[in-house]
Amino acid sequence: MDLTLASQERCEVMDITANVQRACRQWGGSGAVLVYCPHTTGGVTLNEKFDPTVRQDILHWMERLVPAGAVYAHAEGNADAHIKASLTGNHVLIPVRQGNLLLGRWQGLFFLEFDGPRHRTLWLSFLAAAPQETGGGK
Repeated sequence: MDLTLASQERCEVMDITANVQRACRQWGGSGAVLVYCPHTTGGVTLNEKFDPTVRQDILHWMERLVPAGAVYAHAEGNADAHIKASLTGNHVLIPVRQGNLLLGRWQGLFFLEFDGPRHRTLWLSFLAAAPQETGGGK
């Protein structure tokens, strides 16, 4: 299943928790969902959902660690975005029970854009839990 997004800024943190939860409900199963970003200048992560200053801090410190205006060997103008995406990671695996994401109390799922604005696609793959055995057989 694909999840399409449209970023508005060069760098932003987009809350995709509700989008992925909706997809999990459609699936209705138990197991896990793999959220994969096939782009080299964006990433996905789990982090604090309820305090928006955490998202501001992520962007601030990513820029401090890997400044957009620095000199890089990759000369296309988005070298910082590739490095930031590598630091973030391109996938998360989240447990799902009966179509519901199993997240911690404060957790949310986020797409991190480092080279926007762009249209992006994330791929969702559902991994069903193994059936539970009943009875005493081997």
